[in-house]
Amino acid sequence: MPYLLALDQGTSSSRSIVFDPSGQIVAMAQRELPQIYPQPGWVEHDPMVIWQTQLATAREVLAKAGLGAADVHAVGITNQRETTVVWSRKTGLPIHHAIVWQDRRSEPICAQLRADGKAELIRSKTGLLVDAYFSGTKLQWILNHVPGARSQALAGELAFGTVDSWLLWQLTGGSEDSTRAHAVHATDVSNASRTLLFNVHTNQWDEELLQWLDIPASVLPAVRPSCADFGSVKAGLLGAPIRIGGMAGDQQSALFGQGCFDAGMAKNTYGTGCFMLMHTGERFQTSRNGLLTTSAAQINTTPAFALEGSVFVGGAVVQWLRDGLRAIQSSGEVQSLAQSVPDAGGVMMVPAFTGLGAPYWNPEARGTITGITRGTTLAHIARAALESIAFQSAALLAAMSRDSVAHGGRAVHELRVDGGACANDLLMQMQADLLGIPVVRPAVIETTALGAAYLAGLGTGLYAGTQELSGLWKAERTFEPAWTTEQATARMDAWEHAVRQATAP
Repeated sequence: MPYLLALDQGTSSSRSIVFDPSGQIVAMAQRELPQIYPQPGWVEHDPMVIWQTQLATAREVLAKAGLGAADVHAVGITNQRETTVVWSRKTGLPIHHAIVWQDRRSEPICAQLRADGKAELIRSKTGLLVDAYFSGTKLQWILNHVPGARSQALAGELAFGTVDSWLLWQLTGGSEDSTRAHAVHATDVSNASRTLLFNVHTNQWDEELLQWLDIPASVLPAVRPSCADFGSVKAGLLGAPIRIGGMAGDQQSALFGQGCFDAGMAKNTYGTGCFMLMHTGERFQTSRNGLLTTSAAQINTTPAFALEGSVFVGGAVVQWLRDGLRAIQSSGEVQSLAQSVPDAGGVMMVPAFTGLGAPYWNPEARGTITGITRGTTLAHIARAALESIAFQSAALLAAMSRDSVAHGGRAVHELRVDGGACANDLLMQMQADLLGIPVVRPAVIETTALGAAYLAGLGTGLYAGTQELSGLWKAERTFEPAWTTEQATARMDAWEHAVRQATAP
């Protein structure tokens, strides 16, 4: 049987999953990734730990599945997208910690671009807002602040990549002298489209954008479709060479794994953050409601786009309850604690720990908990934390539906969900109640990794096309809305009031 190995490198963990050709999980391995917080608003990872944990899980999952590398048809890679790594081409070693997508240190660079009147021009080329979220300004920060980095970059001695490119380099060559010359320095269109440096109309790095962000072209990876020949895993890593046939940023990979191949289909991934994407087909659409336009995973050179909204703090609010407040021992406790009360008792939480993402885009917002009384308990706060995830996602879907209707489409009629937090039945019911549409959880919720596996299978001829993949998608449970429109509207009004309190000067 031709198995597929998906490497899923996320913000909080590195995972590897083996799938059979029908998309069923054979085995999974996961290791947590330590977070580094040098100062408020800064978030980093150690790139070598990213690589070491990812490799360890790949070896572990093959052992769990009882497979050798020769049993694996192809490898697919999916990754936390905007997280930025810069490394030496000579040594294969990073010159600085990876700057994580949540990191806000490059906001002054963004402010200068806005002050220079570049924001709308950048948006017209990239589909993105000028924000520290994206990797281009993080790359500029590294080149400006790491001693000698800019001169090395100008000399062609440095390589930049998002995590997909970093893993690909290590898998195909890495830091070993004997194989470094064969290391592949490449990315796919979905990851490239998140840099502020990539023109999504031409599918090329844009000279004008590079000039505005002061980035030398020599550091950039080659850009390929999401289904492509990305080289082969070195034999010494897993026991035999394995073709790498697919690569996509985590959210585009999840959209693909959910079978959302047609315009109007939407998914929401509940991870560290929440990321909602709606496929818009081959047409580039600019949002009027604070969303981004991004390249979807592309199986060939035909353009594919999606509207996207990003919630910076989704499941991370539960991690904060566990690690910050030490209110719970494990993340799994939050559902039972939240269900021990009938509602949040008037408590509202806005988890703007690193500002607010779409559709608000307020980098200065900070987290608030309002409505506390003497009767407030930890259970009320836990429920408000879960509700905050649903509220933020509901605001995204409302913006997405408005954009769709404005461009001649229709409002989203169903939301497919995935990611670790979608296993929380209470959260999913809250989500359906707020949205007023069915929320559908698939049989395989690891759709980010599944998308990477499907892309690898397509890229290496295992599957005939997306129609075959659509037939593999199956629902596990559908959550139907139980609230009236009036109830949902009242709750969303209360949420928007809380957001205004969090963003007040």
